[in-house]
Amino acid sequence: MTSITIRNLDDKLKSRLRLQAAGHGRSMEEEVRQILAAALAPPAAPAYSEPGLGSRIRAHFAQLGGMELEPPRRTSTPEPAALS
Repeated sequence: MTSITIRNLDDKLKSRLRLQAAGHGRSMEEEVRQILAAALAPPAAPAYSEPGLGSRIRAHFAQLGGMELEPPRRTSTPEPAALS
């Protein structure tokens, strides 16, 4: 870890920082670390505003209307796979 010194810090800014740190229950140093970490965090990945492939396919065929299909009737009972 390293340390830095900030010179010529405005008294009003320091006072606001002290009050903010106290409000968060932290020291001024910890508050500054948190502020810097948040400010320099990598930007979040943009959320896709474009619909996914399934949604685009559904929208493309929606104008044709839908239909209800009867499930096929089973003619035999399913058998478990032989594992030997």
